[in-house]
Amino acid sequence: MHVDAAELKRLGRDSGLDAVGIAPAEPFVGTRVHLHDRRAAGFDGGMQFTYRNPDRSTDPDRALPGARAIVVGARAYPSHTGDTGHRRLRARVAAYARTDHYAALRRGLTLIADHLRELGWQSRVLVDDNALVDREAAYRAGLGWYGKNSNVLLPGRGSWFVLGSVVTTAPLEPDDAPMSDGCGTCRRCISGCPTGAIVAPGVVDARRCLAWHLQMTGDFPREHRVALGDRIYGCDDCQEVCPQNVDADRDDAGPSEAAWVSIPEMLTADDAELLARHGRWYIPERAPRYLRRNALIVLGNVGDPHDPTVVELVERYLDDPDPMLRSHAAWAARRLGRHDLLVARASDEVIAAELAAPAPATR
Repeated sequence: MHVDAAELKRLGRDSGLDAVGIAPAEPFVGTRVHLHDRRAAGFDGGMQFTYRNPDRSTDPDRALPGARAIVVGARAYPSHTGDTGHRRLRARVAAYARTDHYAALRRGLTLIADHLRELGWQSRVLVDDNALVDREAAYRAGLGWYGKNSNVLLPGRGSWFVLGSVVTTAPLEPDDAPMSDGCGTCRRCISGCPTGAIVAPGVVDARRCLAWHLQMTGDFPREHRVALGDRIYGCDDCQEVCPQNVDADRDDAGPSEAAWVSIPEMLTADDAELLARHGRWYIPERAPRYLRRNALIVLGNVGDPHDPTVVELVERYLDDPDPMLRSHAAWAARRLGRHDLLVARASDEVIAAELAAPAPATR
């Protein structure tokens, strides 16, 4: 049965999507080559979501046999964090993770998919799913161009969007060819990355990316702990400096309290409480110890070394049975200039190893 593409787009926009486009379901050959090349160069940094199976995630037919088109949707999210001046011992959450923006995106795309099914066509909704490289689908659907930070930028509206797709067997007419580069000579995202993770236009080295390190297992890389600052989940720096985002209005919802979490609460809550509060986040191995690891680094970066609460939390984790958490607590003590907290524990081999390592800059 004939499908009216304009009707599909209208259905998506009426359901809350900010932009809808249609891409052909041809393999993403260039993207596949890029992913294999960057993984070979080590730029994946152990990341699985993007790099797990490039041959699958760049072939829409693998997501839905017989696929002929991809309906791509974008939904905007607010980015404003509000004034940080009164936020004592708080850690910052990236804008996309403050609430489940993907749920609303999925609802809109599901309405499109259901409509296509009613017309007799197979359809599969893919949202935050490594079965398909969503940015490439959005690019091919003509929604925007790749910025130098590798995000897709929508003209005049920037990159504060979550993306998703409906892969379908319906023979839909694709939208206009992908947009050419809209960044020009601007390099603000490259120079604005706190760890230099954008190693070339459109190329991110995950080994330097703070957002990825927050989701990795093992110790947080020592060389990037100070740069982490007050971030507890994600990093928005390359988006915040982008002129396309500065000019776009994403703050109509006002400051979000969900932009901040309490470090003392994160370091005193039990496992069940942490998973109940932050289970939507990607937590390595679903192990709350990694949330505590990250929180200890932030504590060292933002805490007052003479604040009794800060000292109590550091000492609590200097005596923790988990060697990884003791090690990060020892780093936090050194970062705070509280070497005195370590002296009595210097016989602990974990503490001793930290004391033997290069000291972080004292705040």
